Amino acid sequence: MISQILASDPIEPPKEILLVEDNPGDVYIVRSSLADSELYHNFYHVNDGEEIMAYLHQQQGYQNVPLPDLILLDLNLPKKNGFEVLAEIKADPKLRIIPVIVLTSSHAERDIMRSYQLYANSYIVKPSNYFAFFQAIKKLELFWLNLVQLPPQISLNLN
Repeated sequence: MISQILASDPIEPPKEILLVEDNPGDVYIVRSSLADSELYHNFYHVNDGEEIMAYLHQQQGYQNVPLPDLILLDLNLPKKNGFEVLAEIKADPKLRIIPVIVLTSSHAERDIMRSYQLYANSYIVKPSNYFAFFQAIKKLELFWLNLVQLPPQISLNLN
């Protein structure tokens, strides 16, 4: 499933944000936090590890989607877990420049270490209550989409 939210700003091109998350409650919180944004953006959501790879390779119904400027990746995903997805993204020369933020409920040191060993750009533990989670997404947005200079939009040429 793909969903999109557009906030408008006629001056800059939109930031493309892709959330990879199978928990509807977490999707709701991220979507709500970003919907409250003044940042010009498109928000996309996919449910599992196989779906994100189809999205990124513009296959299986995703032929005309833009590549994300930022990926928010849960580790506990069906079909292909977040570590597998992260490894595939960072092994692909066409995708590896996309910042991947691990956004997960795991506090486990081994998960943190493995994520950074696979070149995650940051690791955020989802707060357990709604308000704290909402605020964490606002801070993530402030840093990654307002302060950080992201790489220019890229396009895949798979031919």
